[in-house]
Amino acid sequence: MMFRKTVLFIFLMCTTAFANTAEIQNSGENRYKAIRLSPEIYNNANSDLSDLRIENANGENIPYFIHSGYRTNHREAGHYPMSLINAYVLDDNFYFDYKLSEPLDRDVTATSVLFTTNDSTFAKNIDVYGSYDNTHWEFVQRDQIYRVSDKARLEIIFNTTQKFTHYRFRLNNNLERISFSSVDLLYNLETTQMHYFIETLTPEFFTEEENNFTYVFIEGLRNLRLSEIILETDSMFQRTFEIPSLGIRKELYSLSFSDTIYKDTSISFNRSINRDGTLKLIIHNGDDRPINITGITARYYADELIFEGIGETYTLRFGADANVRAPIYDITRYKDEILRSTIDRLDIRKITLEEIPQELEPEPYDFKMIFNIVIIAVTILLGLLIFLKLRKNSGV
Repeated sequence: MMFRKTVLFIFLMCTTAFANTAEIQNSGENRYKAIRLSPEIYNNANSDLSDLRIENANGENIPYFIHSGYRTNHREAGHYPMSLINAYVLDDNFYFDYKLSEPLDRDVTATSVLFTTNDSTFAKNIDVYGSYDNTHWEFVQRDQIYRVSDKARLEIIFNTTQKFTHYRFRLNNNLERISFSSVDLLYNLETTQMHYFIETLTPEFFTEEENNFTYVFIEGLRNLRLSEIILETDSMFQRTFEIPSLGIRKELYSLSFSDTIYKDTSISFNRSINRDGTLKLIIHNGDDRPINITGITARYYADELIFEGIGETYTLRFGADANVRAPIYDITRYKDEILRSTIDRLDIRKITLEEIPQELEPEPYDFKMIFNIVIIAVTILLGLLIFLKLRKNSGV
């Protein structure tokens, strides 16, 4: 009996938890390599990816950084000369009216106006007006131009982009009688756009019907930063869809009238992280029949691990410790320079589960059974004492 209990205790102490590995096949001749994380890695790693480790063939950790996307800068510029069409003085204010020197067949968009003058040592408040017909004028803004010693400010940056074809400039108290040798509209706009790595997944799902609701359970989305869920169906419908865990509610439809199809069967997300293994989608059917869902497509934001690959084989390890701290490597300090270089994209050959021993707490004792045993033992002992005492008193 004691031997059986000992074996059971050892079994409980040696039950296993799973740590995951992914084999990386090195290729290419460039110094730096990149691997893109797959849904299976996200599903089994920590939600913040703190447990990811890249090891070489000698079991040494290889520094890396996480690359989630890239930025592109786009600059547009335009230069539009203007011609003076009128200048006059009214109530001590000097007015200068300008129009585009060459009319264009498109809107002229301006972000600023640049003045050129031969005058020096002045500072003037200037009111800017705009017009499309040289008759009706709209106030644009008040600003200041000046040239003092070696400092000058002869460009007025508009608060908002302007599209007027005529401009009027009013100078207050122009005692110096400054004038402009040229006035030009300028357009300078630089935009930055972020591009993310978006991958597509066809997840497994199943449905349940209850009380005029269809519950759709989508599996394999744990820890994914979702971009979009798309339902594939051959049904005609207009229903309310809800994802309670993410606070999302939207009306989807698939309708056809006069050979024209009106369709919106996608739910967009704002990089929402699904922390559960299964995402529950609720469809409000009302009194209608449930729709027929033939498939589901999920789109998610992916990450890449960038590292210096000078060996032949590497292993990605993850999932062993939920409380592990994310590593901090020096490579993150010069990642911008690395990303400007040519990087080899590597593939993950396979993902496996490796069993590692993990000590678990033994099952708690059954104190109720122990209490019953003690009570029975005490009862027997008391009965024996009473029997012996009665036997002694009777002189037997």
